[in-house]
Amino acid sequence: MSDEKPPTGKVILITGAGGGIGRGIAVEAAKAGAQVVVNDLGATLDGQRESSAAAQTVVAEIEGSGGQAVANGDDVSDPEGAQAMVRQAVDTFGRLDAVVNNAGILRDGFFHKMSYENFDAVVKVHLYGAFNVSRAAADVMRQQNSGSLIHMTSTSGLIGNLAQANYSAAKLGIAALSKSIALDLRRWNIRSNCIAPFAWSRMTSSIKVDGPEQQERVDRMKEMSPDKIAPLALYLASDDSAETTGQIFAVRNNEIFLMSQPRPSRSVHRGEGWTMASVRDQAIPALKSSYLPLDVSADVFSWDPV
Repeated sequence: MSDEKPPTGKVILITGAGGGIGRGIAVEAAKAGAQVVVNDLGATLDGQRESSAAAQTVVAEIEGSGGQAVANGDDVSDPEGAQAMVRQAVDTFGRLDAVVNNAGILRDGFFHKMSYENFDAVVKVHLYGAFNVSRAAADVMRQQNSGSLIHMTSTSGLIGNLAQANYSAAKLGIAALSKSIALDLRRWNIRSNCIAPFAWSRMTSSIKVDGPEQQERVDRMKEMSPDKIAPLALYLASDDSAETTGQIFAVRNNEIFLMSQPRPSRSVHRGEGWTMASVRDQAIPALKSSYLPLDVSADVFSWDPV
């Protein structure tokens, strides 16, 4: 990061910050002068609780470099856990300026093989987790008349991916949640934005390699450091981003993208109304050229990262 330190004096809560992207944001936030609540449940990749040592390790790293941080081991999928981590931020540092909803788990599987339990668990951590923590933080931020909520979405939800119906549904849901938060809370100067990160982390390390093409993709991803996500996240947490809300960004190595949001792309009109036959013979032929293909994320981001 540069010598600029926009988050100086800010209190930032980062969920899932025991490793990967969350850790990178926490460490850089502390370097930039923020006081950080490092939340991590200490769970396995599929969400089984292990230990909260990961959060404490990051806190020790931050404190060893002269920063200020506290560890939190509460569960984002539990509303009371979300309230507890927000309360800890306020009790420890006196306020809460920004939240990074980064915590997540994976339980990949093709849709026809996916169990209710695996769908439910992933949605609970990603989507409900983002709601729970943001909802708890909103009460504090409304009293302060300021705040920034930053949510990790994914191109798996924004575009699509194989064998990730649970993860994709949660991540696209987060984008809609963020937009609603931005609309509802702007009167209190509370911003809400999304980041779709490309980075090699514990979650992406679970990608199955089933051929040379997939291996090549994984090898490229290994070159994308999770630390690359921090500059945009910290900008969104800073006062400099006061006019940025309701947006979806993606970060891939040294590239930052502003992602589109659904809008009408083409329309047809028939004064006398439609029948099934006229839909078949007129509407669909007119619209079909604008159909979107069944892309996956790698099809859309098909060039090498820079």
